[in-house]
This record gives sequence, structure tokens and C-alpha cells, in this order.
Amino acid sequence: MNDAKARIQGTLKLKPATSAATPKARKAPVAKKARNAGRATRPAAGAPSAARRETASENNAEGVRLSKVMAARGMCSRREADELIERGWVFVDGRRVTELGTRIDPDARITLAPEARQQQAARVTILLHKPVGYVSGQPEPGYRPAVELITPGNQFERGNRPFQRAMLQGLAPAGRLDIDSTGLLVLTQDGRIARQLIGESSTVEKEYLVRVEGQLATDGLALLNHGLELDDRALRPAKVEWINDDQLRFILREGRKRQIRRMCELVGLKVLALKRVRIGQVRLGELPPGQWRLLGDDETFGDQMQRTDEHL
Repeated sequence: MNDAKARIQGTLKLKPATSAATPKARKAPVAKKARNAGRATRPAAGAPSAARRETASENNAEGVRLSKVMAARGMCSRREADELIERGWVFVDGRRVTELGTRIDPDARITLAPEARQQQAARVTILLHKPVGYVSGQPEPGYRPAVELITPGNQFERGNRPFQRAMLQGLAPAGRLDIDSTGLLVLTQDGRIARQLIGESSTVEKEYLVRVEGQLATDGLALLNHGLELDDRALRPAKVEWINDDQLRFILREGRKRQIRRMCELVGLKVLALKRVRIGQVRLGELPPGQWRLLGDDETFGDQMQRTDEHL
């Protein structure tokens, strides 16, 4: 009943706004009719004027901001897109764009200048085997950030790219790993990789080995795979299975705060140890605890990112 009343009230409120677009009625020969006409054309409080509606229509017709399209395609972050546009390194359908806020057809072809591609190629992504006692992000007083481990002495495979201090500039974790968890942690300078791993639409798998104790609820394993909620939000389906008597394998496609520990608590289990062994197609492998290596040119976390010079 209340819902129906609300819908009726909403409809009544919209009627004056619809009539606001009609021109003001001319003065009628009968005064009473003129007054009625005036009331019929008065817009409702808060209703947009005809001019504002026309402007909104024009903005929609102009397309989508170039930086937003570039970020959505995984070419770079929106902030980086603005930097590239300012430098004149972005082309839309073959035409150079240098003005921030430019709107384009969302299906337009976007290409980057060679300088932009070289700049992106120079950015590093680091794979770290985080030990217990380090935090993945900005630490509170008394805690140590994992980035402290990125030193020349901790580099596992130097290859053709030994450690350089420039590798630390703008380096940020692409995902979290709790202070009491170990395993694969990604730190990157590349906004494309960060978006691929932790963006809202990311579906890259993360695999964990989890040692537990306690009595699993009757339907606990099924719930761990699908059916649990955290913070009043349903979790995405997961893949959870027993490896042995006290160890589970979790494969997730999202990363809520302390997600696995909280999931286990909901079904009667307590996590004793947690280790991340894979992110997408990249495995921890033989990387020793506390050491790091660079992501190889032939390694990707998920579906190969589209080449930045081949976007439609």
C-alpha cells in the first residue's frame, strides 16, 4: 500500500516538471483561464530547466571523457591518461588530442605515441614473497611495510635488470596480504596491472593454501564455495577444497579485508597459517621468503592486456 502510494506521489511530482518544457501560455481573454495556464506551466521545485536539460542532452551526445575510456580499456589509469594527453601522446582516430576533458565516441580508435609506450614499458612490476610480520600497504606505527624488502641484496633473479632506486618510485602494492599471512605479493608502478588485479571489475584468480583447526559445520564446505556474506554483501563464488586433514585450498576472485579468515570463522574453523601461492597465471614458485624478482616479459596475470596501439 505504501509502495503504491509512493509511486503515485512520484508520478504527481513529475507532471509539473514535464510541462516545464512547454512555452508559457499567452494571456487569455479570460483572466481565470490565464491564471490556470500560468499554474500549469510552473516547474516543480528542483526540476531542471529546459536549458539545463538541453545541455545535458548535448553532453551525452558528445560522448565519454577520453581519460575514462582509456582507463576502462586498461591502457592506463585516469590520472596517467591525463598526463599522456597533456604531453600530446594520445591519438583518437589518428588525430592528436591535447585538451583535458575531451569527450569521444566510446568506440573510437585510441593509439599512443611511441614515447608513451616506452614510458609504460619502463615501469616495473615486482613479485615479492612476503614473510609474516610485514604489512602490504602503508603501515601504522610499529609495523614494517613490505616495500622495505625491495633491496639489492634481496633480489632473487637479477638477469638483465639489477635493482635500481628508480624502481621504488611510485611502487605500490596491487592487493593486500595480511601481516600474519605469507606468500605472493605484487608491487607495481604500472596502473594497468593494478587495475587488472584490484579494479572493481577484476576477476583474476588468487590461490591460497590455508591450514586450519576446528570443527567444520555440516554444510561448511558448500558455504565456503558459495553462500556466505561479509559486511552484508554476498561473496562471489569461490573454489574451496580439502588438500589433507588440516589444509584447504582457496581460489578467490575478490579480495575483501581478511576474507579467508572471516569465511572460516563463519563455518567453525580457525586459520592457523595462510599462504598465497598464485595470482592469475603467475605462481610464487621457488621464490624464497623475503626475496623478490621482476615480473618477466613473458608473464601475465590474466588475459593478455590489449596492446595499447591496437584499441578500437
